[in-house]
Amino acid sequence: KVPMFPFHTWLPDAHVQAPTAGSVILAGVLLKMGSYGFIRFCIPMFPDAVRYFMPLLLTLSVIGIIYGALMALAQTDLKKLVAYSSVSHMGFIMLGIFALNRQGVAGWVLQMFNHGVTTGALFLCVGLIYERTHTRVIADLGGFAKQMPIYAVMFGIFAMSSLGLPGTNGFVGEFTIILGAYSADATRIYAIFAMLGIIFGAAYTLWMYQRVMFMEIKREEFKKIPDLNFREIMTLAPLLGFVFWIGLYPAPFFKIMEATIASIRGILPV
Repeated sequence: KVPMFPFHTWLPDAHVQAPTAGSVILAGVLLKMGSYGFIRFCIPMFPDAVRYFMPLLLTLSVIGIIYGALMALAQTDLKKLVAYSSVSHMGFIMLGIFALNRQGVAGWVLQMFNHGVTTGALFLCVGLIYERTHTRVIADLGGFAKQMPIYAVMFGIFAMSSLGLPGTNGFVGEFTIILGAYSADATRIYAIFAMLGIIFGAAYTLWMYQRVMFMEIKREEFKKIPDLNFREIMTLAPLLGFVFWIGLYPAPFFKIMEATIASIRGILPV
């Protein structure tokens, strides 16, 4: 359910086949059930097993980060690209859990929320463009920065959040997780390899955004596509607020977590 490599294969197809609302609920809520299960049930009930399998779990997390990013880089379908980016981001969440320290767990909790905000918003953006064009093939899209400037700005901000640009929520969550993993000698090497996922994440996100927004308009009918209306802007605006609120001032969110993190930290096996 996380989805963790190699048990991730259901996720891209589920996202592509689902309607926009289904993809948003899946990314925003349902994927978190797996990682919540790890921290609430698996670790407290089986601390010795967690300690024993910790290197394997960390290895699978890092593989998921890099593999998901590379697969996203190869996609031609816009929605499937976002789905594989979700696999990569959930790898970061698992890395935070199995760092088994306070910073890692704090990053895990925050990044769970961040992932729901950012990836959910990206699926909304994909759905909005699909409603207008009836295609998700990246090669068929292009030129929307000029045609739909409000959409281009909002989509761009959520894309920057996804790749972890400083000043956005994605940076705070991933940085905290990497910091937690790097702070322990046993997990430092995993943190170093996980940083490759950030580099690849920037590559597939920026390349996707360039092709969708700044290439030439491919079809004549796309030149008549309207920009976002008031209802659509108001749908994305709260998510936009969370991107900058957490990115610029995450202290209130960490404060809310303190009691929970303290109780979880007390049951961690190391």
